[in-house]
Amino acid sequence: MANVTLRNVRKTYAGGFEAIKGIDFEVGDGQFCVLVGPSGCGKSTLLRMAAGFEAATHGDNLMWGMPITGPGPSRGMVFQDYGLFPWLDVRDNIGFGPKSRGRTKAEIRETSDHFIELVGLQNFADVYPHQLSGGMKQRVAIARVLANDAEVVLMDEPFGALDAMTRERLQDELVEIWSRTGLTVIFVTHSIEEAIFLADRVVVMSPGPGRIDNEYQIDLPRPRDIAGTEFNEWRRLLSAQLHSHHGRKVG
Repeated sequence: MANVTLRNVRKTYAGGFEAIKGIDFEVGDGQFCVLVGPSGCGKSTLLRMAAGFEAATHGDNLMWGMPITGPGPSRGMVFQDYGLFPWLDVRDNIGFGPKSRGRTKAEIRETSDHFIELVGLQNFADVYPHQLSGGMKQRVAIARVLANDAEVVLMDEPFGALDAMTRERLQDELVEIWSRTGLTVIFVTHSIEEAIFLADRVVVMSPGPGRIDNEYQIDLPRPRDIAGTEFNEWRRLLSAQLHSHHGRKVG
């Protein structure tokens, strides 16, 4: 059974702007699905609807077959700008969700420490966000979502603002976390290389109004070699798919 299902979904904004038109989209339990496409194709809109931040204008938006009517702890969102609470240290940022749900102090501490260890920040538990690098902040953001008992993690270009080396390191760590936890991940990126490195499945979207153009099952063994022949064959295929959109009329 699919974790997240969008069935014949459309999204129209004020003034009649149609961001998404007639999308059918399912992500199965434990799958790592990456959305790619040109700017303005509706990737982030689709992600926000799955999170419950936005409602579909038409169609069904479901998790485990039940309507998504708003945000919930089962679906955690990780943004490019981290979204951490600057007045809380790392441990309290990660423990915010369990605390909000009325967990005991001992439970909150146990949960926070578990996910601090999972993302490798044991030496920074008492540090505040302004004292952390961008990569560390993003690890805290991921840990905070996981500590809130998320079953689905929704990631909107989470590594887009990081330098190349930090981005590569966090990609490796995200794959490791995913493989250890069995989470369902829906990840938005502009990077073809990032999509191939991370995904079980890549979904290519077309420019506005957004539609799903094609889907690919990435069957490369892990860990993946970005310099390998098969990896570069996937890179050429997806690049050709995305470049075919150039020159299309948006509207």
